[in-house]
Amino acid sequence: MTKLCPKVVLEGTRLTLKTEIAFALNEHPRFVGPRRYRYHSPLVSAEWCAFTNVPWGRGLVNYQPEEEARAMETYAAWARLFELLPYYSWVVDRFHLSTRAFQLQSGRKDPDFSWLEARLRPLGFRHVLCVRRPETFEAAREERLRVSGKPDQYADLEPFRREQELFRRLVRESSLPHLEVDVSDGDVGAAADRIAAWLEATGGLTAPWGAEGR
Repeated sequence: MTKLCPKVVLEGTRLTLKTEIAFALNEHPRFVGPRRYRYHSPLVSAEWCAFTNVPWGRGLVNYQPEEEARAMETYAAWARLFELLPYYSWVVDRFHLSTRAFQLQSGRKDPDFSWLEARLRPLGFRHVLCVRRPETFEAAREERLRVSGKPDQYADLEPFRREQELFRRLVRESSLPHLEVDVSDGDVGAAADRIAAWLEATGGLTAPWGAEGR
């Protein structure tokens, strides 16, 4: 039996269903194999605001300049954890491209993550960029406002449209393989199917070095 250990980083602006797709992938039979019962799979995020003791505070994405060393140390810790546990499926909901996007849009230094990608690439990590057609952001906002605890962040949709184009540029600059997935139809299951099919077709479901190579 071949062991499945895909590694995906979901990126994209807000309202592109990244978190919903992350949960769907972690239960997708082509991604993690058939299961007879639910159990926990690692789903991590750089968007966790764990640097400050307030809701919607700061973390790896929106750190202040004086917190950059702390952010880079945390990224290095994640990289080391991935290296130590390579034979498992990992789903990351936002990571270093989200950090670059935030810092660039804030007029700050563009952090260099070439060292991080050099460690992620041999492990088989891939980017999935979630996008939607510009005219569908309004409908997506209406859905999100039903559950959001901070609705004011969706008042102006134009920054999301601009950020989506920035993400497209950052993904092109990355050395990791990537897939762009359009979620305009809101079909999370179909998006997860497309990602799983891409991984299967390109060898991304198993360890890139074989059973005894690491």
